[in-house]
Amino acid sequence: MIECPGCRLPLPDRHLFPSPGVNASGECLQAYSDLQCYTVAKQDPEFSHQHAVDAYAAQHAGGPTKNITVAFGLIGLHLALEKGYTGRQVQLAHMRIARARKDWPRLEPPRQPADLTVMDVLGAGADAEKDAMIRRWMAAVWETWADRHAWVRETARELLWSSARRRS
Repeated sequence: MIECPGCRLPLPDRHLFPSPGVNASGECLQAYSDLQCYTVAKQDPEFSHQHAVDAYAAQHAGGPTKNITVAFGLIGLHLALEKGYTGRQVQLAHMRIARARKDWPRLEPPRQPADLTVMDVLGAGADAEKDAMIRRWMAAVWETWADRHAWVRETARELLWSSARRRS
């Protein structure tokens, strides 16, 4: 067995190489890749793919994961869970925020990762169950970052407001 350094999910050791830019085992990344195949193939207008990307990014903070990856993951979770953004709206918000070229702080991961992981989503039954599990996973990951919620909310508000002002 091998334990993912990000989500701490134990998986059978298949001797897969981890990505040099993600705080995850190769085995966990393979599971995430399987989930990406599902979410992209759905081609749903809500674009649940973005929600899975953000949940995974926030859950795999630390180590070699880039600061911007974690910040964008958390901002995406905030926008989806607290503001009701669809995945497509989150994607567009990420694009607007990216133009700000902000220096992103290093956000240390929570001591205890969320109980739900990419494997819980993959283990869910039909499409509707997988989609519901993505939402539960997002909420579980977001909750582990409770000490950073104020920073995420303020950063999202500041960057989205300033990017909207620049466009007008």
